[in-house]
Amino acid sequence: MIRRPPRSTLFPYTTLFRSIFLELGENVDDEDDLLEIMSNSQLNNHFLSLGRELDIMEAKTPDDIYKTHLESNRPSYGPSGSQVDSARHNLASSFVNGFVNAAFGQDKLLMQDGNKWLHKNKEHGMLSATASLGLILLWDVDGGLTQIDKYLYSAEDYIKSGSLLACGIVNCGVRNDCDPALALLSDYVLHTSNIMRIGAIVGLGLAYVGSNKEEVLSLLLPVMADPKSNIEVIGMAALACGLIGVGSCNADVTSTILQTLMEKTPKDLKDTYARFLPLGLGLCYLGKQESVDAIIAALEVIPEPFKSMATTMVDMCAYAGTGNVLKIQHLLHVCSEHHEHSDKEEKKDDKKEDKDKEKINVDLSSQQAVAVLGIALIAMGEDIGADMAFRMFGYLLRYGEPVIRRAVPLALGLISVSNPKINILETLSKFSHDSDPEVAHNAIFAMGVVGAGTNNARLAAMLRQLAQYHAKDPNNLFMVRIAQGLAHLGKGTLTLCPYHSDRQLMNPVAVGGLLAALIAFLDVKNIILGKSHYMLYFLVPAMQPRMLVTFDESLRPLPVPVRVGQAVDVVGQAGKPKTITGFQTHTTPVLLAHGERAELAGDEYIPLTPIIEGFVILRKNPDFDG
Repeated sequence: MIRRPPRSTLFPYTTLFRSIFLELGENVDDEDDLLEIMSNSQLNNHFLSLGRELDIMEAKTPDDIYKTHLESNRPSYGPSGSQVDSARHNLASSFVNGFVNAAFGQDKLLMQDGNKWLHKNKEHGMLSATASLGLILLWDVDGGLTQIDKYLYSAEDYIKSGSLLACGIVNCGVRNDCDPALALLSDYVLHTSNIMRIGAIVGLGLAYVGSNKEEVLSLLLPVMADPKSNIEVIGMAALACGLIGVGSCNADVTSTILQTLMEKTPKDLKDTYARFLPLGLGLCYLGKQESVDAIIAALEVIPEPFKSMATTMVDMCAYAGTGNVLKIQHLLHVCSEHHEHSDKEEKKDDKKEDKDKEKINVDLSSQQAVAVLGIALIAMGEDIGADMAFRMFGYLLRYGEPVIRRAVPLALGLISVSNPKINILETLSKFSHDSDPEVAHNAIFAMGVVGAGTNNARLAAMLRQLAQYHAKDPNNLFMVRIAQGLAHLGKGTLTLCPYHSDRQLMNPVAVGGLLAALIAFLDVKNIILGKSHYMLYFLVPAMQPRMLVTFDESLRPLPVPVRVGQAVDVVGQAGKPKTITGFQTHTTPVLLAHGERAELAGDEYIPLTPIIEGFVILRKNPDFDG
């Protein structure tokens, strides 16, 4: 252990959860210790000690979350009731089990007799159910991989593929010198079965998210050109490369994705999975603003309507979290257009007639759906922008096209991730009963995103009522279950919020993961409710503990009293105004909710960082008279 940490020890601790890895120069003191801190290898231990402190180590079952015993008119068993042991119901329970017990390392479905539970699912359901094991063992690289290993030898390709994805999920956000994920998954990237490819590719994308690791990218890029890869595999490969190189402007990734897009026929580009190619491109330029102009120019050669959708998606990623008003204005303009499908303008001049018909026949609705998410992505950085976006979304819901109405609930979720504001919850609750099933699906999922990891009692009650309302509709009920699992993410200890350091800095890895999941929900019927529900695992890079843990200078946990209360904006105020209001005093480790701030209760220790959240090193105050 380090006896007296230099200031350099501090910065690695502030990079935890953020998937930021610093290259250390030569002759750095305590290099091994600094690398261990940055690799996040201790994250699992610290998180479990928080669980023990809060006495929440006991595994929960999906039924503990659904609380079906509280329902007044419980549906009967049999074909009409939801209690029938259906594959869809078991799949939902697999996800809920994974979300609720995330990172705790134990559960009551998979750990005792996993095979029995996995075989209650069908085909792709087996894949997602096996992958949920990775969620339960999240960040536990040493202990987790041995428990997943036995499923790699299964006779079922779906279970094998799910175990590959589980290996990737366990490694998400944790660095290891041995690179276990690369060693395990590399053989399956160009496997003869596309099912196996998907598990390996998505697994690698999640394991090395934000690392920009050359060895992994060189494995994944050839998949896009491989003739045996179907469009789903190509889309996942592009997305995985985008997540690995998030915000890096990696030239190899961008050139390969552009080349793949140019080679695809218009029929290929109509496929629902083609949307993930421009998303991978956009993630490479996440937050890079003007640097993306060359890519947008290169996309001009692609045929409409895909071109408009792709340029909008890449552009919105480049301005993510910037609050750029001009970009929001442009996206609102895109949303305001009304696309007709009939030839009304027949009286035009002969020369113009053909052009006009072409314009009318091109359906740009996919661009509008992406533009709605773009407004939320750009505005989510600060409260005033998010409030203004909320008002805009109200207008879009009332007057917009059906495709816009389907995207608005997802955008509402994105501007308020893990922050269950009452006005947003009420709006989403209203649209969860909408006559358009896709609006209802997306609104229910967005409720889960808005309350992710908060254990919010109001939201839990809303979702229980929805479960009764949708008891006979398997698709909506599936969504309600997913939302219930998200609301109790990590038993209320994890968050999906992509902002940290007093919500001043954006975590690009978390934004990339959230965006991947939300783009999948733009075609919820074919992707999430079809065979690609594994895309819900793209939320994993955004999962972080919302805890405050304090250490002494030897990096041993040090319980100290702290005051936790609502943060007050004191920028520009004279003197030393109070930074929090309505506080309670707790002893670390403690949980911090959205918008809360902590400060030390006494003068015995001095924090070595101005912002007290996550991991904080404390130094004894030399002037303290104890």
